[in-house]
Amino acid sequence: MRVILAICLSTLIAGGLLIWNALRWPNQYGTFTGATQTETAMLIDKPTDFIGKTVTVAGTVREQCNTMGCFFYFYAGNKKLRVELKDIAMKAPRREGHSARVEGRLEPYVEGYQLFATAVKFE
Repeated sequence: MRVILAICLSTLIAGGLLIWNALRWPNQYGTFTGATQTETAMLIDKPTDFIGKTVTVAGTVREQCNTMGCFFYFYAGNKKLRVELKDIAMKAPRREGHSARVEGRLEPYVEGYQLFATAVKFE
């Protein structure tokens, strides 16, 4: 009987710690300035129209960095846009599969272009 109670108590404590850990991560990093909302497809298809401009884009977080969460991708069909978080959240929580709104600047990158985030809100 004591063993069963010890196992139940351990399970409750472990579950409580996991829930506490999940809830302590903030959902927003950086400050939004109200930049123009655009579509991910527009940033991918016509990047030269947006280079150096601050824009807001929303989408579903895909392929987030496994080690620190410092970048992820937004998809538009089979094309993807890399979103870099290192300037605002080098250790962002894993939110793959969740929605996010990002404000930042589109800049050239090795693979083409990426959005350097100045603010992100995970939902």
